[in-house]
Amino acid sequence: MTNTPGLRPKSPHFSSGPCAKRPGWSPEALASALVGRSHRSKEGKARLVEVIDRSKAILGMPKDYRLAIVPASDTGAVEMALWSLLGARGVEVLSWESFGEGWATDVTKQLKLKGVRVVKAGYGQLPDLKAVDWSSDVVFTWNGTTSGVKVPDGDWIPDDRQGLAICDATSAAFAMGLPWPKLDVVTWSWQKVLGGEAQHGMLALSPRAIQRLESYVPPWPLPKLFRMTKAGKFDEAPFKGETINTPSMLAVEDALDGLRWAEKVGGLKGLIARSEANLKVLSAWVDRTDWVGFLAKEPATRSSTSVCLSFVDPWFQGHGDEAKAAIAKKVAGFLEAEGVAFDIASYRDAPPGLRIWCGATVEASDLEALTPWLDWAYARAKAA
Repeated sequence: MTNTPGLRPKSPHFSSGPCAKRPGWSPEALASALVGRSHRSKEGKARLVEVIDRSKAILGMPKDYRLAIVPASDTGAVEMALWSLLGARGVEVLSWESFGEGWATDVTKQLKLKGVRVVKAGYGQLPDLKAVDWSSDVVFTWNGTTSGVKVPDGDWIPDDRQGLAICDATSAAFAMGLPWPKLDVVTWSWQKVLGGEAQHGMLALSPRAIQRLESYVPPWPLPKLFRMTKAGKFDEAPFKGETINTPSMLAVEDALDGLRWAEKVGGLKGLIARSEANLKVLSAWVDRTDWVGFLAKEPATRSSTSVCLSFVDPWFQGHGDEAKAAIAKKVAGFLEAEGVAFDIASYRDAPPGLRIWCGATVEASDLEALTPWLDWAYARAKAA
């Protein structure tokens, strides 16, 4: 395809983090933010509690689970869990993309725990989930943001597990169904599926995780930002809107805007439907396109949010990954220069290709408009 397409996406925002704002968003959505007010004031705390309550309701979280707003995005939430909970028994870390690899590094090289097994798979694949040892605590991502590979369901997690299921769900929460009784720790960030402003994370704990906090004290010092107990008892305060650090009330207002929008589009079912419809658009395009394919080989494991694509054009035979990386950079550059799509090159640690966010805040019509531009940019990059 050499002719320049005529129709452009209304929104060119396809980044996998921070992600697109909800349709129709403008800075006016933040007009009621409690700027210049203390987050500890009655009004400030009420808004923090509202974020927690609306999030739990939309996600269908069990009543006996606790949810907190924590610092440092999803990364901070995962680190709080790892440093506070691990060490009581063996640990299994599942790694099939860069973030899982990062958690494996933290557990083995920073915490330096004994009895750790890292179960790896290459980009585009999942490790053998049936081989996971649930007498250990298990750390895993639900959706591999940099590989486009998700776990297909929670059937591989036993109800009678001895260890804790610690799940980084940052690009899955609000886009995929999470089987809460199967999960003991769940984390996500505001800047992913609902397109909120960055810096804050969410940390959900099951009763089993809370029991661990009260029965086990790690042998290492815990920074104040990681502490979830007081005098050996679970500290309810951060899970009732009393944040450990000072949150941005602008970001809080933006999170509330995203949650209210989510309710208007049908809650979790509506959000999942929008994301899956977006994946369907790209799947149809991949099926009719000879130069691109999904990095995730198995359809059941393909992410509906962070869709990762690889180059399958026979033209690349004998050229290697350097040629693919060069083409990916050119494709992304051409589209950005046209104002058609921003930030769609693959993650720096992933195989060279493209990564297109298909979460609920992206409109299917924008993806329909994008696909001819992808063909145009690839043809131009290949000819350059």
